[in-house]
Amino acid sequence: MRHNGQQEEVSGSALTILLTVMFVNMIGFGIIVPLLPFYAESFQAASWQVALIFSAYSIGAFFGEPFWGRLSDRIGRKPVLMLTVCGNCACYLALAFAPSIGAAFAVRFLGGIAAGNNSVVQSYLADVTHESERSSRMAWVSATYNVGFIIGPAMGGWLANPAAGHDGFRMPLFVAAGLSALCVAGLALLVGESRVQGSAARGEAQMGRAFHELFRHPVIARLLLVTILSGSAFSGIESMFGLWAQSRFAWGPHQVGNTFAIAALVAAFCQIVVVGPLSRRFGEARILAAGMAMTAASVLLLTLSQNAVATAGLIALAACGQAIAWPNVAALISRNSDDCEQGSCLGLNNACAALSRLTGPLMLGFAFSLLGVNAPFWLAAALVLPAIFLSLSARRAYTVARAFP
Repeated sequence: MRHNGQQEEVSGSALTILLTVMFVNMIGFGIIVPLLPFYAESFQAASWQVALIFSAYSIGAFFGEPFWGRLSDRIGRKPVLMLTVCGNCACYLALAFAPSIGAAFAVRFLGGIAAGNNSVVQSYLADVTHESERSSRMAWVSATYNVGFIIGPAMGGWLANPAAGHDGFRMPLFVAAGLSALCVAGLALLVGESRVQGSAARGEAQMGRAFHELFRHPVIARLLLVTILSGSAFSGIESMFGLWAQSRFAWGPHQVGNTFAIAALVAAFCQIVVVGPLSRRFGEARILAAGMAMTAASVLLLTLSQNAVATAGLIALAACGQAIAWPNVAALISRNSDDCEQGSCLGLNNACAALSRLTGPLMLGFAFSLLGVNAPFWLAAALVLPAIFLSLSARRAYTVARAFP
């Protein structure tokens, strides 16, 4: 797509509409996240079944992200976005009336598949945004998700009525379904199709070998490894931080929740204000490596923290490092993929991120249990270290590819 003055205007309007729709969608998702343990317990579920309800969503997203990304390459972004948000709406309603813990698991798995549309949003923005602005636009998407995830849980806690038993969790689910329905209306009325005519056919012809080629790509293959390594580290830290803080400082859910809220606000600020200017000045790969290094240093320093202020500051610094890094991964993948394979490439990257949300907590959880209270942070830093060098090597591979196409 050519990037003239009209294209920049289209890009700005599309960004505003998509961010508004995705913000409402993320609030709907966030409403039910803090309620899930209590919802599962209303079925008299065991602790391992509660954990399974949580993991079902990430498992579904692992399959959904590459599937929807590939499908959007073939039939367009808008119909896939509408289909997936409709799926979210249906899954919220189904969860409200799930008759058993097994049915709830199945609904959460299907909801994860339906919600695996982040790659489609990213692909839409890549379609309508100049290369030099992509890291900034990807950062805005991440910031919108962060802010929505802060507001959603607060709304969910206010709407729930645990004293009423299982029925007391239906109202938040109804509200989440209603917000998803509003998203569908916004997409139908306000968002146009971003795909260039004729590109979908080319994408379909190449679809069979797309993933095989991605794993051989000198830049994209490195970036997929960065996603798996750094994603495992940070998701593992998120899952273990509560237990670590309880062991070190006798913290409870209130202190841990406040710390994560501060970190989310810092991350959103960095993504809105910092990512775009830094990436344009120094390049996506350098800023990606710098974000990884900031995260590694922060988690190592956490093992030396002696008070609440230092702990909250270091967690916020680690979140800032991830906030700087993630949009640049998506921007680099978008820049190094063909127009007809944007959805496939970004979908595979998001599938790797979903996989990291499963492997990270598992690895760092074993480290906490077997090696000691600080072991998860040492392991996280060890995972991030090779991601720094992979980021820098991706930059060199990209430079060579541009010099010798």
